[in-house]
Order: sequence, then C-alpha cells, then structure tokens
Amino acid sequence: MEAQGVEYIFGIPGAKIDKVFDTLLDSTIETVVCRHEQNAAFIAGGIGRMTGKAGVALVTSGPGCSNLVTGLATANSEGDPVVAIGGAVATADRLKQIHQSMDTVNLFRPITKFSAEIDSPDSVSEVVANAFRAAESGRPGAAFVSAPKDIMAGPAKGDVLTPAAPAILGPADADAITWAARQISNAKQPVLLLGLLASQPGAAQAVRELLAKTKLSVVCTYQGAGVVPRELFDRFGGRVGLFHTQPADKLLDAADVVLTVGYNPIEYEPGLWNHDKNRDLIHIDVVPADIDKDYRPQLELTGNIAATIEELATRLEERKLPGNSALLAEIVQDRELFSQRAAALNGAPIHPMRLVKELQALLSDDMTLSLDMGSFHIWLARYLYSFRARQILMTNGQQTLGVGLPWAIAACLVRPNEKVISISGDGGFLFSAMELETAVRLKCNLVHLVWIDGSYDMVGFQEVAKYGRTSGVDFGPVDVVRFAEAFGAKGLRIETPDQISSTIKKALAMHGPVIVGVPVDYRDNHQFMEIVHLSALN
Repeated sequence: MEAQGVEYIFGIPGAKIDKVFDTLLDSTIETVVCRHEQNAAFIAGGIGRMTGKAGVALVTSGPGCSNLVTGLATANSEGDPVVAIGGAVATADRLKQIHQSMDTVNLFRPITKFSAEIDSPDSVSEVVANAFRAAESGRPGAAFVSAPKDIMAGPAKGDVLTPAAPAILGPADADAITWAARQISNAKQPVLLLGLLASQPGAAQAVRELLAKTKLSVVCTYQGAGVVPRELFDRFGGRVGLFHTQPADKLLDAADVVLTVGYNPIEYEPGLWNHDKNRDLIHIDVVPADIDKDYRPQLELTGNIAATIEELATRLEERKLPGNSALLAEIVQDRELFSQRAAALNGAPIHPMRLVKELQALLSDDMTLSLDMGSFHIWLARYLYSFRARQILMTNGQQTLGVGLPWAIAACLVRPNEKVISISGDGGFLFSAMELETAVRLKCNLVHLVWIDGSYDMVGFQEVAKYGRTSGVDFGPVDVVRFAEAFGAKGLRIETPDQISSTIKKALAMHGPVIVGVPVDYRDNHQFMEIVHLSALN
C-alpha cells in the first residue's frame, strides 16, 4: 500500500486483523480509527472521488466486514475508487462455524468490481495490485480483499507489484467519431447529458473546450455538477435526477440528438427521460452502455472520455442559432425569479429556497460542499450552482443516508486549504454522527449544517402523493448544539433567515468541527413531483 501511494487508512481493529494495524505503526501511512466501519468506507470513498486514487478501509472479520456493505455498495454505484481489506479467520478454519467465520468474498462479489481472498503469502502482492487496479480503472468502484489471520501474521516473499496502473485508453474509433459529429451537426436541437465521469478532471476540461467552441446546450445529472463554467452558464439547462419535473427535463425532452458523456443509468433512470423517444443517442464512456428498453444508443464511443471529446470537437463547428435558445432563455428567467422569490421568504422555520439563496452567495471557489441524502439534497441539487467539477459531492446511486459528514472529513484531509461545509437532514445526521468524534480528533475545520424538521421527509412527501398520508417517517427531536458540545465540537443554531449568512461565516471562522442546526419549512416539497418550471414555486 505504501508503493501504491496510500496516505491514510480508515478502519476499526480486531483480533483477526490486528497484525496489519500493528505493522502500520512502522509505515508512512496514517491510521485513522473510525467509530463505525460503514463510515470508514464512506471516508475512503470520498478520498477516491476527490483524488481519483483509491481510498482504503481496513476492518476486522465478521461484522467488521459486513458493516462495510453499504459503504462499498455506495462507492461502487457512485464510481468512487475504494479498496477495503477485511480480516478473516485462519485459512484452516474458513469452512468451520467458529467465531466470526463468514464467506466475505462472496458477500461482496455482487457489490464490488473485485472480491478475492489472499490464500497464500505468495499471493499478497498480486491480490492487492489487482484490487487497486480494478478500483481505479474503467468506471471506478469498490474492491474487497479478504485477509486471513494466519497469512497476515507471517512473512511474504516476492516482489511488490503495486502500483499496477490502469490501462491508458485512447479515443474512440475515428470513423465513429466522424459519424457522431455529423449527427450532431445535422440535429436541430442537440443536447449534451453529462454524468459522473464527465466531472473527472481531464474529461471536464475537454467538455468545457467542446462547449466553448460549439455552444451546445447541456444538462447534467446531480453527480455531474460543476462541469459547465460560468462563462457558458447561459447554455446550461440545469441538473436532472429523481423526478422528471425540472426545466432541464424540458430541454432534454425536446432534443433530437442526445450525447451522453460519462453517464450511468443509475444516476437518472432512462425510463424517466427517454421513454418512447425516437431520437439518436450517442454514448461516450470508458465502458459500453448497459442496454435497456429505454437506453439503446445508436452509437457508442468507448474509450478515453477526454480524448474522444477532443477528437469530436475538431469535427464540429460553432452553432450560430441553436434551436433551443428560447427554452434556455426561459430557464435563465426562471433562475432570476427563483432568486427574487427566495429573498422574500423571511419566515421561520426557514424555507429551503432562502437557504439555497444564502448558500449560493457563500459558495466560493475555495470551498467543498458535501451533501447527504434527503429532501434538502433535492433543493440543493436542483438550484445551487457550482462552476468547479467535484466541488459539490452528491450521492444519487444508492441515495445513501449518512455520507455527508464522512465525505466532509475526507475533504478536510485531501483539500486542507479549502473551507468545507457538509449538510444533512436530521434523519440522515444520526446515521454517521458518531464520526463527529473522529472529526474532532483530526481537528477537521468543517461546518456541518443539519436541516431540522423531525421526519424522514423525502419519504414522507412521496407517501402523501401515493397514499394521501405518511407512515413511519416521524421521530423525536435531538438538540444538535448540545450533541456537538458533548463530542468536543462547537454548536450553533439558526432561527431566522437573517441569521443564515452571519452564522455560517462565524462557523467557518472557528477552528475544529462546528454543527449548525437549522429548522426548515418543507411545505413545498410536494412540488418536486409536480413542477416543471421554477416559477411554479410558492
């Protein structure tokens, strides 16, 4: 792992893996003890997303491994490179029903790109090299290595095979790129749909150069946030995801050619945006498309995304009069109306629109924003804009509760010169709130906002739409200020809209973690399932 360039390992020790923890004391790698294995995987996933290099989690056998499941499933579906190493009983005991025996290799096989056991000292380097290679290559994801107790306790011979760099791909087939350019040039209303891998540094730069030259209209999934630059914001229709009710969906619906870049259907189901559509789909990615009845690309440009986009740009000319200019102008007007209406919302509890407006003014280029999952996430994913790829970290693959704070901890480690804000609802907060102690111990300068409404509202408003009532969504209150102080962090509270900016600025100026509680008014959340224009918001 030292040869692989690993700087941090996140995990929890145990008897089956303690030899590895002991040996780490004599290494250059910093061991970060976490309070739950799931969060160790989340932090490692955050490292992977922000650096492109696999983050590493290290846990013990049995429940130590099974607690990783959600974290690895999340990383795999989000395209975040992670290598998890789990302890195991001695190889002679693997088929016995003894303390913490578990077939973890098969447990993780369906939710990772790679899952294998080190079955002899001679295979250590091979398994580790292949785990990192799988996690970081193609569409990145999770890899799992089972490390039996007896093998970890003994010596290993052979060369260190890491790092085994991912294969370097070239652009897609030249004739296919030419055909794609012809289809785009002949289209009346072509639209780019950017996915998660479009936000990788090289791909994001290539997309920006393509947009600067062609002025094509563009939308993105939540995970593609930040690729479109400020100077081309008038070409951006917005983000799409979860519900087919957004202005960007209208732009996507009207397209006669859709060019998807680094897109995975898990980000936004094709059945929501391409059902019964008779138009050309062009798929640009490092891997072939997963074909279903609503996503059957006429052309797949498989190869290095950045190189393919660069080649495509050489074959395209600037579009002088895009056919969807009127719709884009309408979207720009809707954004202005949203800002005006948000500024006028002065009630308490605080309306999410006002929080979005205030956060937009605070979001500078030297800041990372990490979002958990919940109703608050939809407001921010739709209406808070970023002009730096992977500045806003979002989940939409498994829509996992609890990722916000662990990802913020990761950001503090790999982006130490940036301000870090993370946000969760009061439902998702307690899924990983125990890692506040980890953040305190690491002296992470982060601000975590908790939007408080006393329920799992994202579930609740959908239940009301289906059944006319809610079930199983309400829970009791938690004083997040006192909670923070109990962990050695600082706690603040926002009660009225005029306190938002000053309180967050105060929190950002403090050293160490700060938890900020914000009571919110979610009365308009039902409109997520209804609106197609920002102007429809109350």
